[in-house]
Amino acid sequence: MGVALPIAMENSAEIHAIRTPALEIVFETRGDPKGVPIILLHGFPDDVRAWDEVASPLAAAGHRAIVPYLRGYGPTRFLDPDAPRMAQQAAIGQDLLDFIDALGLARVALAGYDWGGRAACIVSLLQPHRVRALVTMGGYNVQNTIKPSRPQPAAEERAYWYQWYFNTERGRAGLAANRRDICRLLWSEWSPTWRFGEATFERTAPSFDNPDFVDVVIHSYRHRHGNAPGDPRLDPIERRLAERSPIAVPTIVLHGSDDTVSPLYRSEREMRLFPAGTELRILPGGHFLPREQPKAVADAILHLLEHGG
Repeated sequence: MGVALPIAMENSAEIHAIRTPALEIVFETRGDPKGVPIILLHGFPDDVRAWDEVASPLAAAGHRAIVPYLRGYGPTRFLDPDAPRMAQQAAIGQDLLDFIDALGLARVALAGYDWGGRAACIVSLLQPHRVRALVTMGGYNVQNTIKPSRPQPAAEERAYWYQWYFNTERGRAGLAANRRDICRLLWSEWSPTWRFGEATFERTAPSFDNPDFVDVVIHSYRHRHGNAPGDPRLDPIERRLAERSPIAVPTIVLHGSDDTVSPLYRSEREMRLFPAGTELRILPGGHFLPREQPKAVADAILHLLEHGG
């Protein structure tokens, strides 16, 4: 078990750092330290600020909201300067397990979207006894990285332009040179009805200046398409995830009706991979639901804690 070191305050949140085997993870907490721990996990390209309006009502309800920066984002850092900067799904999932262990938490509630939703689903699948409740945005986010995926309809393939771009050296150079421009564009494309202001984006954009950001993003999108090697130590996890086994913990699935990168039909089709009776809630908005629909996200978490977790 690590020791969470307090660093500073961000509005009403306490900022801490804790060491896991691979990382020094910086995270924010709100609420009663003795309350139910709820880990809120951001995606790409985003950071902990996505959860501000979700964490506050959770804390007000007596719970403890815990919001970490993922590897490659904000002040989170690798401990080993020579470690490969990998971000395959198994690494993100292992980071979350290590984080839970470092905090000494027996059971937690999890909520996440994009990369964070994938980590939450992975931990729920691998160690369901550790997960009291799961709110996943975009459905069953676990990938099969062992078998190449089949081409999707043209409109979907076009929406993944950034993935094909990042699989080229021009894309690596472009992300390094234009990370704010690319990330701002993805915000507007993935959530076309969300009218975020420049100040909102600029509060998060410094997280993309993390020295590992480019490497972890590039590795994530190359590994999933078979164009970058993974960490051999994580091969058993990747093989397990490739089976796409059902998740057995109490779950609510949220999906933005205007999400242009995570098709709704996938969430609908993959509801069979969650417990019988799992609710799919379709919300107005796009990919960044904690920002666009914070009350609905908080309500889903609270509902599970009250009735299902």
